[in-house]
Amino acid sequence: MTQPARDERDYFERIYTVVEAVPSGKVATYGDIATIVGDGCDARVVGHALGALGARSATVPWQRIINRTGGISLTGHGQKELLEAEGVGFDERGQARMDLHHWSGPSEDWARARGFQPLPAPTPKPAAAQLSLF
Repeated sequence: MTQPARDERDYFERIYTVVEAVPSGKVATYGDIATIVGDGCDARVVGHALGALGARSATVPWQRIINRTGGISLTGHGQKELLEAEGVGFDERGQARMDLHHWSGPSEDWARARGFQPLPAPTPKPAAAQLSLF
């Protein structure tokens, strides 16, 4: 694999900085990381950056980044086992329990101080409409 260009390495470093902020026992999505990094970053770029970690995979907690439905994107790398060791629970379909373990993102102060943006507040799900029989 060829080395990424200088600008791409800088971009990847920004991604790694955000990934390192995800606490143990929490997970974030590729899209979450892209949103925090901003500047045109998207989920695919985050995936490429994590795929280029090499030896740094021992220090950057890549396993905490999963797909938007809570699924493990990598197989055969022990990602689920690493997450379970951190206390992340999975449902019967093998997806991370996003309701319990989804990281809400860095504080606004942390993000702004490093040139990032905080995640927007989650939008509440609308209450189910009750059917009226009369």
